[in-house]
Amino acid sequence: MSLTNKTFEEKRDFIRMKIEAPLEATLSSDTGQHSGECRELSGGGVQLMLDTALPEQSEWELNMASSHGHNPQLRAVVKVVRVIPEGELYATGLQIMDVIR
Repeated sequence: MSLTNKTFEEKRDFIRMKIEAPLEATLSSDTGQHSGECRELSGGGVQLMLDTALPEQSEWELNMASSHGHNPQLRAVVKVVRVIPEGELYATGLQIMDVIR
C-alpha cells in the first residue's frame, strides 16, 4: 500500500505510544525550566502535559526519566510544535531534533 492510500494517522514515520507509567520530564533553556508528565512518546517526538504554555518553535533541552528511577533516560534537543490548552494544563507537542548522548 502506498503512503497516499493510508489514513492520516498511518502516515506517521513513528508509531505513538501512550504512556501509562509516569515519566517525569524537565525542559530547560536560557529562558527557564519547566517540569511535566509525558503522555505520548514516539521515535520523532513526545507530548508533555505542562502548567505553562511554551512558545511554539522554541527549542529546549529535554531530560526525561521514569519517576521510579528506571534507566535509561532520554536526553534530547526538542522544538515545540504545538500547544493545546486542556483545562489548567497544556498538551505540548515536541519534535525531537537531536538525541544527546
